[in-house]
Amino acid sequence: MLSVLSCGQARAEFTVCNQTLDVVNLAVGQKVDNADQTDGWWTIGANQCVNVIREELTNRYIYIYATDVFGHAILTGATEMCIERRRFSIRGIDECWQRGHIAAQFLEVDTLEQVRWTFFLTGSNP
Repeated sequence: MLSVLSCGQARAEFTVCNQTLDVVNLAVGQKVDNADQTDGWWTIGANQCVNVIREELTNRYIYIYATDVFGHAILTGATEMCIERRRFSIRGIDECWQRGHIAAQFLEVDTLEQVRWTFFLTGSNP
């Protein structure tokens, strides 16, 4: 059994592991202080893992959006949230275009109310 965490690392509570052969850029959405918030970007190399949320999870649902190095979506879902081309932290998910942001379709990840979760990004994700 392969363990993602080692004793020397800070304990991650939401980790994304890229099991594809390509580098991906990741954005994450979640509720923060009762408001929807999106943050990005994390760059994850092939067969690498990145800790994107470092505290214990308090939200059952975490939302993720991933692109290839050319900015093309490789992981999408049905929940529209806001992103930017460069590093960002955006409060609110409504009226992305009107507020000067880009609308993107995030994938909903059900963490089953666990305090720690690892999502494995594979070539067969939706």
